[in-house]
Amino acid sequence: MKQIHFGLMSIATLLLTFALFVFLAYSYNLITFTYDYDQGEGFELVDTILFSQFEYPYQNTDKYPYYSSNYPPLYHVIAAPFVWVFGEGYWYGRLLSAVSTLIASLAIMYAVQRETQHRWIALISGLAFISSNTIYHIGPLFRQHIMMVMFETVAVVILAKAVLQKRNWHIWVGLLLIILAGYTKQLAAITAMAVLGWMVLRNPRYGIVRGIVFVLAGGAIFLLLTVTTNGEWWRQTILANVNEFNPFQTFGLTLLWLRLHLLLIIPAVLLVLYELYLDRLSLYSVWFVIATVLGAFGSGTWGAGDSYFATSIAGMCILSGIFFGRLLNQQWQINWNNFYSRLLKPLRRLTILTPIIMIVIPSLYIGYSVMTLKMPTEGGIFGVVAQVANIQPNVFGRHYDSATYNVLGYANIGHFVTQEDHNNGDRIVNLIRETEMPVMSEEAGFSIVAERDVITNPTQLRNLWLNGLWNGDDLLNQLENQEFGLIIFRAQFYPVPVLEVVGQQYEISEIIPMNGFEYLILRPRSSQEE
Repeated sequence: MKQIHFGLMSIATLLLTFALFVFLAYSYNLITFTYDYDQGEGFELVDTILFSQFEYPYQNTDKYPYYSSNYPPLYHVIAAPFVWVFGEGYWYGRLLSAVSTLIASLAIMYAVQRETQHRWIALISGLAFISSNTIYHIGPLFRQHIMMVMFETVAVVILAKAVLQKRNWHIWVGLLLIILAGYTKQLAAITAMAVLGWMVLRNPRYGIVRGIVFVLAGGAIFLLLTVTTNGEWWRQTILANVNEFNPFQTFGLTLLWLRLHLLLIIPAVLLVLYELYLDRLSLYSVWFVIATVLGAFGSGTWGAGDSYFATSIAGMCILSGIFFGRLLNQQWQINWNNFYSRLLKPLRRLTILTPIIMIVIPSLYIGYSVMTLKMPTEGGIFGVVAQVANIQPNVFGRHYDSATYNVLGYANIGHFVTQEDHNNGDRIVNLIRETEMPVMSEEAGFSIVAERDVITNPTQLRNLWLNGLWNGDDLLNQLENQEFGLIIFRAQFYPVPVLEVVGQQYEISEIIPMNGFEYLILRPRSSQEE
């Protein structure tokens, strides 16, 4: 039986290591790409450039260049020194995100190893995190979400033991990391709620005192940002982030989360139930439950998506790893006089469960690796693997994703960019350079490379407009007067009034494909007619 267990564990490790290899190849592929890959990356770069110039990106969107950010500053502040040394580029933001993904994976490994002393299960748990389609998606993007998850995960791993042992220095470090997560992305408020709630449950007085200090420290930073930006921080990052909710998107993404991760969700939930009825709730359990419920709800808001399950996936990997490690090491400490535990007494004599467990656990990891499979189906190594395993592409004819791209809110990313994508990006930039008039591009990367002003942040204008916070008279007048030589659309995420005026005053001159999307190049109608 030990030989079978070893063989199955080796297969699981090999498959999950392949997922890590795909992630690293994907990261390298994006790091070498000059333009936006995921919608909005260019505006993250703009924020970084502004911070490198000691300017806030929280600006008045009613005045030229009508730009503002709706994200907290930390991710961009960390990336800003790269601008000083290397200039403007996407590669360092994507590298920071890829490294953040690996650090979160290592934190998961450490947590499982510390709780179970089972190194192999700990290794597989960390690899399982990277294997998730959602984590793979956002891992190497120039976006702040995965860095938030990294700070959250490291904080929870520190606090899970530090609070129980009342190690004050470690507790303050953990709480500081949660503040850092919150000022990386606002969604970290979910983890803050879970941590503070658990601390109060464990020791009300102890938790409340530290919670007050935590809130005061975080609030002081918030107040400073609000005052020093003349209120734009409050307007742009809080008021403008109240987006419409689509229950169908939440439902679809939750079903997708279940379909992809079910084999690890089940053991994670079993450990939560064990702690609830036979032990004491750990921080990991509270974190996992709250992050799953609130993350699922948040995933249905406009602009959200499967990334809102990323924190839950980190908790799932830790809990499932601890559950499997304890099963293999027989580390359960059960009070058999407990009412609920008495129902489990017959299991104490079923020694036949041990060999079954040794087969089931690695089999679940093997199944999980197959359920979360995604990879290119072209190229030297990947093409051979796809041919041998008979893996057919289901994305753009060159990539396979077990999730498919058919779920509302699931990001249309994960495929590798090609040389054609590079060439077509350069083609769009050349069109901008040939235009003497200002250019309004829905993605900032083209304007940055062409050394032109980045005009507007479309999704931010849309959010402000929907919340009644945008006065777009100046921009609309410029569009009405055809003061832009080119307008570049990809998803048309602008306020409706902007789209209406563009439709009246501009028309499509050509369509350029890049990265699986069609970029619409619009010119003033008068010039077209001439």
